[in-house]
Amino acid sequence: MIVYWMLLSVIACERVAELVVSSRHAKRLLARGGVEYGFGHFSVMIALHVVLIVGCVAEPLAAHRTFIPALGWTMLAVAVAMNALRWWCIGTLGSRWTARVIVLPGAPLVRSGPYRWFGHPNYVAVVGEIFGVAMMTRAVVSGPLALVVFGTLLLRRIAVENRARDAILRRG
Repeated sequence: MIVYWMLLSVIACERVAELVVSSRHAKRLLARGGVEYGFGHFSVMIALHVVLIVGCVAEPLAAHRTFIPALGWTMLAVAVAMNALRWWCIGTLGSRWTARVIVLPGAPLVRSGPYRWFGHPNYVAVVGEIFGVAMMTRAVVSGPLALVVFGTLLLRRIAVENRARDAILRRG
């Protein structure tokens, strides 16, 4: 279980670091004429990440669930792989990556890295990471609930991103 608690700590620290990087990138993009879309769901997204981490700590402790090595190590591998995919996405987008939806008019669509295969690889990573982290210690209530709520929010977020992209492409 110590590996699980360490992983949750790393993920929580990563989320804070991502917000710092995102804020820096957002300021630069907006200063260069970037246009923001769908800001209303951003705070909900942050809250969901916090609630997920709290749920993944509280549920296994409250239910006295023990670590099952075959499941736990497999789900750790899933969580680590999905985290690597997320950071590949962030690295590919570089200074254009933010946790918010900000599009820089005139900038070409990114079609390298994981984006050469599909349009929203970061969200595949987020969903996979939620699944892996929650199932690692059998957070069988928090995990699926987080997937449903976060999945619903991601559908909205993807629609916002697609509208933003289309609006910029029409202007260009």
